[in-house]
Amino acid sequence: MKLSLHYQAWRNLRAKPLQTALSLALLGFGVGMVSLMLLTEKQVNDAFERNIKDIDLVLGAKGSPLQLILANVYHIDAPTGNINQRAAEKVLKHPYIDSGIPLAYGDNHEGYRIVGTEHSYVAHYGATLAEGQLWAAPYEVTAGARVAENLGLHVGDTFFSAHGLKDQTDIHTNKTFTVVGILEPSGSVVDQLLLTPMESIWYVHMEDGEVLDPEKREITAMLLKKRNPLAVLTIPNTLRDTNMQVALPAIEVNRMTQQFGLGTSALRAIAMLIMALSFASIFISVLDNIRARRHELALMRTMGGTPGTLYRLLLLEGGLLSVAGTVLGLVLSRVGMTVLSQVVEAQFHYDVAAMGILGSEWALAGAAILVGLLASAIPARRSLRLDISRTLSEA
Repeated sequence: MKLSLHYQAWRNLRAKPLQTALSLALLGFGVGMVSLMLLTEKQVNDAFERNIKDIDLVLGAKGSPLQLILANVYHIDAPTGNINQRAAEKVLKHPYIDSGIPLAYGDNHEGYRIVGTEHSYVAHYGATLAEGQLWAAPYEVTAGARVAENLGLHVGDTFFSAHGLKDQTDIHTNKTFTVVGILEPSGSVVDQLLLTPMESIWYVHMEDGEVLDPEKREITAMLLKKRNPLAVLTIPNTLRDTNMQVALPAIEVNRMTQQFGLGTSALRAIAMLIMALSFASIFISVLDNIRARRHELALMRTMGGTPGTLYRLLLLEGGLLSVAGTVLGLVLSRVGMTVLSQVVEAQFHYDVAAMGILGSEWALAGAAILVGLLASAIPARRSLRLDISRTLSEA
């Protein structure tokens, strides 16, 4: 009997393809939008949290604090400028500062940033070598896993750097970089960087034989870890008369996500409205089926069908619509995530293509199916009060 009810329910849905398609499309689009936002928020939040791990302050040139964080922690914006290395090292010696990692950059290779730094930068993110070794001398490069994969780099390969963060017109053909190592994927920002000694960044812009005054050496930023919480209050005061500032990654990222939160809340509200319309469509579909097929339902009763059987049949139709629409929505969200990941990869070199189903998506799917069943259960109750003799006499 169960198999026959499933077949009957599926046949009834196929009998009205336009109405069924509309219900599926509405529910699928609504579930898909919410699912895509859940996936995107999870990926973005994970990336932000993973990359600011143990970075309490970012020291850099004065400007937008958020830009300072985006440029030097996540490498998705232009830096606010350069700062004097000696001046930055004085801040590093402050008793409230535990340690710091210097960063210097300004060139790229095929759109991937060449960053001058120390080995502590790799250790900070827990990255390990897949092959080769870490850089040791100027113009030696250890490539992040994603850079190496996308550009096909191997140990021993050479390349020229281009001035700027993405532009490929001003190429320094007189200085050759050599890949000496490839890092294992770490899921952090180092996957998308070409790491080299800071001297490489300085020397590549100098003429042969030119000597750079140590007092004039510049870096882009310094990633700081505090020893004492009072560093957050005291360090900014010590920089008041300089061209430097410190920004707090946690605060700036939280402020940015709150600003984006207004937009995502609006999109989520629109998705919920679409889902509500889809449930109304399921309600109307089941109600319309009861009205259009009341003679068929009455005949089923005379042939031995119980009121409960008719009720389960109508409930099953709504359930099939709900399940199919929910599955369609989850598929659509994966398609959207694939497209979005390609855009993010091309623009920022971040990987946001994780496709696993989140716990919140299981809750979303369960809620969508449950509400869909409820939307079909309410009109299906009318089948329990069907007047067989009156309905057949009207035929």
